[in-house]
Amino acid sequence: MPKIKVVDMTGKELREIEISEKLFAADIKEVAVHQVVVNQLANKRQGTQSTKTRSEVRGGGRKPWRQKGTGSARQGSIRSPQWKGGGVVFAPKPRDYSYRLPKSLKKAALYSVLTDKFDNGKMIVVDEFNFEEPKTSKMVKMIEDLGAKKPLVVTEKVDKNVYLSARNIQKSDVTYSDVINVYELLRHDNLVISEAALRRVEEVFN
Repeated sequence: MPKIKVVDMTGKELREIEISEKLFAADIKEVAVHQVVVNQLANKRQGTQSTKTRSEVRGGGRKPWRQKGTGSARQGSIRSPQWKGGGVVFAPKPRDYSYRLPKSLKKAALYSVLTDKFDNGKMIVVDEFNFEEPKTSKMVKMIEDLGAKKPLVVTEKVDKNVYLSARNIQKSDVTYSDVINVYELLRHDNLVISEAALRRVEEVFN
């Protein structure tokens, strides 16, 4: 089984632990990762865009001039798409962009990203995050001591103090173990995860 070092918040090595081979030594499937990212972005879309077609624009009920004899092109309404203030051709309407993917595909993508983080030394396991109160300076120091760039900090469960300590740090985010996802992992260079959160990830996604 693969092994990884556990460090404290200052980066001092404490011990070495074994981690799940299924999650952190998987075959990297780039196609699955791409499909899951596209799916996540599609599911985030609000789909509230809406413009009016010629039948929905106010006015334009009367023919602007007679059909023949004026020398101008025939027109049936001043709300036709070619007129200023007219309707939109093939106007976009509210719609739902979300769709579902097989669970096996989503798991394969997550395993691929976690394996990539581990293989490239971009995964840092911390024994615990010790924040008795929100303290941004303490979080900044921890990130610097760990040598983490654009970190995604993962706690075992929702930790308000950790979240509040990191929310004003540029390019840093905090999440918890049950909701980690492929898109968030790819957006950040380093995965900084507590040992308890790591075990929870192995339990939930194995």
